Amino acid sequence: MSKVEEFEELRPLLFSIAYRILGSVGEAEDAVQEAWLRFDGSATRPLSTKAFLSATVTRISIDVLRSARVRREEYVGPWFPEPLLSDPYQDPARSVELADSVSMAALVLLERLSPLERAVFVLRQVFGFEFDEVAAAVGRSEAACRQLLVRARRHMEAGRPRFEAAREEREELASRFLDALREGDVAGLQDLLAADVSLVGDGGGKAPQLARAVMGAESVARLLASVFPWMARIDVTFEPHEINGQPGAIFRDRDGKVLNTMALDVLDGQIQTIRSVINPDKLGHIGPVADAWAVDREVKQSRRRQRH
Repeated sequence: MSKVEEFEELRPLLFSIAYRILGSVGEAEDAVQEAWLRFDGSATRPLSTKAFLSATVTRISIDVLRSARVRREEYVGPWFPEPLLSDPYQDPARSVELADSVSMAALVLLERLSPLERAVFVLRQVFGFEFDEVAAAVGRSEAACRQLLVRARRHMEAGRPRFEAAREEREELASRFLDALREGDVAGLQDLLAADVSLVGDGGGKAPQLARAVMGAESVARLLASVFPWMARIDVTFEPHEINGQPGAIFRDRDGKVLNTMALDVLDGQIQTIRSVINPDKLGHIGPVADAWAVDREVKQSRRRQRH
């Protein structure tokens, strides 16, 4: 195998490691590219290319995350990861760990960990690396890595997200939710929402966003029904799509540009959390990005005309 072939075979794994550490598609892709440059520039071939590249992309990601944390502390409003439409790495033996760890809920929890805790958790808990490989990747002893993992697990278990197991049920519920959204069916929406549902948006100060999280089935249903039917009237489309392994949708303006994504946490046949990402900086990897402010203005104008 040539170096390029070896690298390309491992690219899906490397991206999936970097994305879980960073929560950013763009930064993960950059980390993978930097790992390739270091691999290509190395005069000697490592005994294990997988171990070498996994360690390299992990170290790069830890460095990037340390600098990103300062920006995230200054972030306007709630911070969510960049939405991931599909995870390129699949491993049937670890499908549960991979699916759980890529959800919006899990990635938000991972933000609470230190960069080292996060890297150790991702490598060991999610991808099943041996402790000697984890230690080599993060530059700590195996004993220190075991301690980091214990702390990370404690944080993650405390807020561990739980989801509906059956994909068909989740997708069917998401489909009913989108239909009720288009129609502004308050009662229909309320039936699908858990009593303590929360609706949270990430606009980063760069797009119209909620002033704060909206809680409770009635409040969330009424807010959704007061906005989304008007968006449909100005030709915003609601495209069902898995977001970070959970049911959700991509919303596009009349020109097909990406307005926002919405991910739904489903448990016990009801929607527990709705997370919307509308920050344009986090949507560019999906396609050309819409002007959310212009859409917001058009919705308001449409509503005013209707009233008069």
